[in-house]
Amino acid sequence: MKVDFRTLYLKKRFPLRISRGEITGGENLFVSVTDAGHTGWGEMAPGATEGAASVAEGQAQLQAFCAGGLNGAIQDIWARAQGTGVGACALAALDMALWDLRAKQAGMPLYRLLGLARRGVVSSLTVGINPPERVRERVPLLLARGARALKIKLGSTDGIEADKAMFMAVHEAAAGSGAVLRVDANGGWSLADARHMMGWLAERGVEYVEQPLVQGAEDQLPDLFGNRALPIFVDESCRFSADIPSFAHCVDGVNLKLMKCGGITEALRIVATARAHGLKTMIGCMGESSVSIAAGASLSALFDYIDLDSHLNLDPDPASGAPFEQGVTLPADQPGHGGTLNA
Repeated sequence: MKVDFRTLYLKKRFPLRISRGEITGGENLFVSVTDAGHTGWGEMAPGATEGAASVAEGQAQLQAFCAGGLNGAIQDIWARAQGTGVGACALAALDMALWDLRAKQAGMPLYRLLGLARRGVVSSLTVGINPPERVRERVPLLLARGARALKIKLGSTDGIEADKAMFMAVHEAAAGSGAVLRVDANGGWSLADARHMMGWLAERGVEYVEQPLVQGAEDQLPDLFGNRALPIFVDESCRFSADIPSFAHCVDGVNLKLMKCGGITEALRIVATARAHGLKTMIGCMGESSVSIAAGASLSALFDYIDLDSHLNLDPDPASGAPFEQGVTLPADQPGHGGTLNA
């Protein structure tokens, strides 16, 4: 197999601010694996907590690993790569490229190769932390794009009163649209603030809250879980399937991301583990183009909730293959996961 790398800067149309800071764009690594006339595509969005803080670090990890060959089943390659220290986000790029390649060799869409249907539930479109006046400008644009669900980022460093003001701006701007409202605090609340905000948000029709407490405060989840006003999903607290048993008794669901878990191979294990513990499932994304989003969307039939929208906030998206149709992000109906660079 021939492995190639390409680095591209992905600029966001609108900067995304969450509880941990603002992102205007960044370099992503694109990985292609070619064998017998077929090429599979993968993508890495770097992250220090995902095992590779830069494109250069991720590429170096992959080049060192691939020098030993890519023989065997994808699951075996995944295990070897993780065992040799390849970071999750870098491994995700290689893993999705290999799955894309295998599906193309089989002449099948990846979702079909995995025994799934080409379907998914409504995908949330993200509203970053912003002043109320800016929120009132942004929300109509998302609704015009076809949004049927909005994920509102809260956990402002200015405190919960700022969160409430921003939420109400979204609530008012989305009034009458029928869009479902969801909240992601990205670990920005204390236990007391999380309990208060969940009650306050429940009164205003929010569907669930994601990562109310910071990663590392999982010992506080049982306290928050009791008499909770809203379903609780964890995101940063859940990276691999092995994490789930420790908190399965005090959350309602888990949000997996390909960059966090190392790609499709581990994503399938996370879903199976979550279901075995009676939990709901969600798939989200980081700063990814249509290549990675298409890979995630190929699994969309497995999830109760979907947050695959980062490609819709790129200016431009350098890739295609993850159409957003009637509020749902789907993979292109073609062999492989469907995502590919445009040039």
